Amino acid sequence: MADPTYRRPLVLGIAGGSGSGKSTIARAILGALPPGAGVLLEQDNYYRSQSHVPKAERDRVNYDHPDALEMDLLASHVDALRSGESIVRPTYDFSIHDRATEGVTIGPTPVIVVEGILVLADERLRARFEVKLFIDTDPDIRLMRRIRRDLEQRGRTFAQVRKQYYESVRPMHLAFVEPTKRFADIVIPEGGQNPVALEFLLSYVRSRA
Repeated sequence: MADPTYRRPLVLGIAGGSGSGKSTIARAILGALPPGAGVLLEQDNYYRSQSHVPKAERDRVNYDHPDALEMDLLASHVDALRSGESIVRPTYDFSIHDRATEGVTIGPTPVIVVEGILVLADERLRARFEVKLFIDTDPDIRLMRRIRRDLEQRGRTFAQVRKQYYESVRPMHLAFVEPTKRFADIVIPEGGQNPVALEFLLSYVRSRA
C-alpha cells in the first residue's frame, strides 16, 4: 500500500543553448535548499556510449542531435526518483567521448532538477516537469562561455571547438533547442545574471521543498 504521507517531489526542467547559464541556475536552486533536499540530473551524463565507435571517429559524431542522447533512460530515472527509488546515474567522460565505467548512485529528494540543452525537446521529459524553464542568453555570450569551458574543462583545442560549433552546435541549436522555448513556463533572459527572475524562482522552489 502506498504511503499516504509520501509527497511527490518537485521536478524542474532547465533548457537553453550551450553556455546560456543553465548550470548556474541549477546550482542556485540546489544551493537555496537545505542539504540533501535537491538533486541534479545533467543531460550531458546521458550521452549514448560510444564504445562501439573507433576513437578516431568519435569527434565526428553529432553530439548536439537528440539521437545522441539516451532520453528514455533519463526519463526512467526521473520516474524512479519521483517514486522514491534510488538510481545509478551514468557518468560521461568528454575527454574520450564515452561513458565512464562506474556510475553514481543517487537517492530520491524533495526537489529534482533536470538540466540540458534538449530536455524540453523530449515530450516524455516535458510531461514529467512541473516547472519548465528556458534560459535565453545572447549567442555571442553563449559562444564565449562554451569556448572557455571546452578549452579549460574538456581538453579541446580551439580548432576543435570552432569546427564543432559551425558543423553541429549552431545548426542543432536553431533546429532543436531554440524552438523548445515555446514549451517553457518561464523564460529567463541572461540566466544567473538576472537576479530578479532568479529570486522569484528560488522563492517558489523553497516554498515547495
